[in-house]
Amino acid sequence: MVVRAGVVVTGTEVLTGRVADANGPWLAERLRLLGVDVGRIVVVGDRREDLAGAIRFLAADHALVITTGGLGPTADDLTAEVVAEVQGRSAHLDAALEEQITEVVASLHAQRGWGEPGRAAAVGVRKQAMVPEGAHVLAPVGTAPGLVVPPATGDGPPVVVLPGPPGELRPMWDDAVTDDLVRAALAGAAELRQATVRLWGPPEAELAEVLRAHEDGPSADGFADLEVTTCLRDGELEVVTRYAPTAQPAYDALLAALHAHFGAQVFSDDDRTVDEVVADLLRGRGATVATAESCTAGLLAGRLADRAGSSAYLQGGFVTYANEVKTSQLGVEEALLQRVGAVSEEVAVAMARGARERLGTTYGISVTGVAGPDGGTAEKPVGLVHVCVSGPDGDEPRELRLGGSRAHVRARTVVSCLHLLRELLTTAGPV
Repeated sequence: MVVRAGVVVTGTEVLTGRVADANGPWLAERLRLLGVDVGRIVVVGDRREDLAGAIRFLAADHALVITTGGLGPTADDLTAEVVAEVQGRSAHLDAALEEQITEVVASLHAQRGWGEPGRAAAVGVRKQAMVPEGAHVLAPVGTAPGLVVPPATGDGPPVVVLPGPPGELRPMWDDAVTDDLVRAALAGAAELRQATVRLWGPPEAELAEVLRAHEDGPSADGFADLEVTTCLRDGELEVVTRYAPTAQPAYDALLAALHAHFGAQVFSDDDRTVDEVVADLLRGRGATVATAESCTAGLLAGRLADRAGSSAYLQGGFVTYANEVKTSQLGVEEALLQRVGAVSEEVAVAMARGARERLGTTYGISVTGVAGPDGGTAEKPVGLVHVCVSGPDGDEPRELRLGGSRAHVRARTVVSCLHLLRELLTTAGPV
């Protein structure tokens, strides 16, 4: 049986893009691990009628509705009040909860040097302690409690009300999913598997053609039981498949078809990102790396350092925008810069060698290019980037011709460097 949940993300700041939604996708994955499919994530502003409409819309065809945000002490925090209205329940003051929140607020005031909480704080606390009749209270992590509110008539799903800050919502999640009302709503949920295959190199149209051919081919028995989604991100192709355990043979056939057609272009079939693959290869080989970056200005080093334990392989890096810094820090010859210019294969090679030699690493990786939006010429247009990996087996330079915004050029360059390093690590001889 497919059990579905819907999520309402509240906040005009999320609706307008000033704040990215960190809660909807996180909840969707946590629910999938419980065998629950998320049918819809709806984002609404801080408007009573929009929030009420979204909850009623999701309640019509979902076993559970979850709201995030709108539980603070200010006038635009409307969620608890609106949920009570939609579920047909009046609200009352929970004196014990009011006392608990008061203690939390007093502690926060003391920690931040705000002095004793005044009347305004007391009004806010009282607002947050208003609980719909019949609701289950989830203990606050910050100042806002969570709620599980069943419908007064018994017709419809319960609504789980969670705070907006991820640092409060996530610790509250375990309490929410073990609540009796939530467990009853999700009873019967079956395992929902998800697998991700990542490819580097082929165009999206080729992947689409392979998927179509497989779907129509003799080994596609059960393909209709797979929910297959493809995504192109910074040059990588992702194939994300969701399926019930009974469809495992159909997924195995799909995976075999992808490997058969794309070969080494499939760089991950176990959900690992390129960052994880590179980190595992570096650690497995006992290799180290240093970076030298111009137009990416440390983004590559930052990406390598994002993983825990990165100090085992990342020795350091150089940000060398100015030509004189390329010369003083990396040993790039001034005559070479004058002859071919900073954005060139020769300088990329010299930068990679310089980083490797100065930090004594197994590999050096360099980036030099024109990220835009200005600075391009007819000979060296915006989007032209030269990268190089220098290692024990020699130098491996690449020329990239990238389109899009400055941010896209820089992001795609970093991903390209990671894949170049991955390919070399995969085929390199002993360190």
